[in-house]
Amino acid sequence: MPPSPPLPGDTIAAIATAVAAGAGSVAIVRLSGPQAEAIGRRLFVAPGAQAWESHRVLYGHVVDPADGQRVDEALLLPMRAPRSFTREDVVEFHCHGGLVAVRRVLELVLAAGARLAGPGEFSQRAFLNGRLDLTRAEAIAEMIAARSQRAAELAMAGLDGGLQRRIGGLRERLLDQLAELEARVDFEEDLPPLDGTLVRAELEAVRGELERLVAESRQGELLREGLRVAIVGRPNVGKSSLLNLLSRRERAIVTDLPGTTRDLLESDLVLDGVPLTLLDTAGIRATDDRVERLGIERSRQALAGADAVLLLFDRVAGWSAADEELRELVPEGVPLLLVGNKSDALPPGAAATGVPPDGPLVTISALTGAGRDDLVAALLGLCGAGDVQGLQVALNGRQRQLAAAAATSLERSLETAALGLPWDFWTIDLRGAIAGLGAITGEEVSEAVLERIFSRFCIGK
Repeated sequence: MPPSPPLPGDTIAAIATAVAAGAGSVAIVRLSGPQAEAIGRRLFVAPGAQAWESHRVLYGHVVDPADGQRVDEALLLPMRAPRSFTREDVVEFHCHGGLVAVRRVLELVLAAGARLAGPGEFSQRAFLNGRLDLTRAEAIAEMIAARSQRAAELAMAGLDGGLQRRIGGLRERLLDQLAELEARVDFEEDLPPLDGTLVRAELEAVRGELERLVAESRQGELLREGLRVAIVGRPNVGKSSLLNLLSRRERAIVTDLPGTTRDLLESDLVLDGVPLTLLDTAGIRATDDRVERLGIERSRQALAGADAVLLLFDRVAGWSAADEELRELVPEGVPLLLVGNKSDALPPGAAATGVPPDGPLVTISALTGAGRDDLVAALLGLCGAGDVQGLQVALNGRQRQLAAAAATSLERSLETAALGLPWDFWTIDLRGAIAGLGAITGEEVSEAVLERIFSRFCIGK
């Protein structure tokens, strides 16, 4: 079971918005805890007869109580328990953005008796106070970190409780079977016979659903974290033109001179909902140019750290021994897509002078854009991201490990059943599977695990 809620008297505060010089017209300082409203009343002066009511915005000034000096013109929003994100009294100061004013307000709040919140502590309190289950809390962090609209939609599904309902429903089904088994252990003579075949069928069905969730989690991981894709090829084969085509902007300089790209260029973009970082590498060749050699070395390093590689070759010149040498540089296990460029330069009806002996192949014209959609589809399919649009929910890394472990526990329980052992032997691994699913939603999780999860959140959330 989760640990007890924080003790009364502990009020936390933090800046809840991004802070940067000259960026953002509004910044928010958030407080949560029993002293939140008292601190707000001490620091905020609202002119006239404005009422301090829950969920009603007040206009006024933040004032330093030491000397009465106005620190900022601001709005204040009190939200009394339990109608708040943390189910505690919450107060928000909506100050001017930037660096100076919001930090000064936070200093006054801390001096008035609040303490600085730790990473994710507001969300942790919301979980501890029953406002959120653990899957919804983790979805908040995923929403903030989303790099594409599709990733944000997936996080929103988690916030709406889609994952909690899916996991919670599977856990309830296992609890039903555990209750039936344990009842026979204690009162078998007083109950009708239990059909072990039906129990095994239900355990097998739940295991299958867990294995599907684990398999789909790869697509969710791609949506959250994206892919690093290196574009490699001989000099002047069109790597920079391809980068510009996929980015839909002039990100790289394009000339007819080999060796133009002398350093590693990166471009962040989203293709069919999947965030990608494209790495335009320097053409790998023998050269006496010291700067170009440094770029080539960085290209080799990019290959080692890439999630996928696009190996571009010239369809007019054909596949060459130099292209084959480049393919051999790609680390084993890294998805590789061979891309024949300059199809526009081939005479109508003419065939390429040489093609790779094997491997996935697409043909494009980086100059005209022909074949771009085929290239995107082939790349995402090669990386397992071709069907992300159909995802409804997706496990994160922590949840995936727990779900996989629960599926393994069910497999062991099914093996026990197949051996014809007594009912109480069936329940041993079944309990482990139930505990694993409870750890996903937070129904069975230790304080140490909670600290680890919420420590990855930003300070103000």
